[in-house]
Amino acid sequence: MSDVYDYLKESLPGDHSRQATAEAVLQARVAKGFAPAKVLDFGCGDGRSIDLFRRMLPQVDWTGVDIEASPEVASRRRQDGRFVTYDGYELPFPDRSFPLVYSHQVLEHVRKPELALREIARVLEPDGLFIGQTSQFEPYHSYSLWNFTVYGFKRIVEDAGMQLAELRPGIDGFTLMRRTYEGRPPEMSKYFSQESPINEEIEKAAGDKRTQVRNFRKLLFCGQFIFVVQLR
Repeated sequence: MSDVYDYLKESLPGDHSRQATAEAVLQARVAKGFAPAKVLDFGCGDGRSIDLFRRMLPQVDWTGVDIEASPEVASRRRQDGRFVTYDGYELPFPDRSFPLVYSHQVLEHVRKPELALREIARVLEPDGLFIGQTSQFEPYHSYSLWNFTVYGFKRIVEDAGMQLAELRPGIDGFTLMRRTYEGRPPEMSKYFSQESPINEEIEKAAGDKRTQVRNFRKLLFCGQFIFVVQLR
C-alpha cells in the first residue's frame, strides 16, 4: 500500500482526520475566505443545495444542471433556482464560467464520468474549485453505475487536466453496506454526520500515527469520499 499512499499523499490533509462531508469541506473553505460569486450544482436533482448555499453564501448566483430523467429530478417541486437540463455529455455553458462547481453524490450515477470531469474542467474558472463527494463502497442506489476507488478517482481527475487538492473520508463502507442491508433504518442515518463505527476503530488503532496516515487508512475503507479538485 505504500505506493498508493505516496501517490495520494499530496491530497491527504494534515489538519485533522475526522469523517467529513462535502458540506463541511465547503464550509471550511468559505470560513477561510473562499467567496465565489457563482456556483454550478452538477447533478442538482431536486435542488436541495439551494438551501445550503443560501445559508452559507447568501449572495451566490446558483445554477443547477442535471439530465432530464432521474428520480431526483422527477421529485423536484421548487422553482426558486435556475435549473438547466443537459444531455449528460456536453455542459451548456461557456468555458471558464464558474468559480465553484459543487456535486453531492452524483458522479457514481454519470454514464461517462471521465467526459463529465473534462466538461467540469472546461467550465471551471482558472482559480476555481470543484468540491463534492462520491461513492467508493456503496451498494446500488437510484440508478447508480459505478463505485470509484480513491486511487482511480485521482487518475481520472488528472486525465481531465485537473489535480486532486484534498481528499477526505466519509462514512465507512461497512456501515454504509449494513445500512442498506438492514433496509436503511433511521437510526443509522446519524453515521453520515458523525464518526461511523469503522472510522472510530481506525482512529483508535492508529495511535500516534500522523494525521495523513489516519486519513489514508480511513479512505481505504470509506463508503463515500469527499474531494476538492482544481485546475492544474
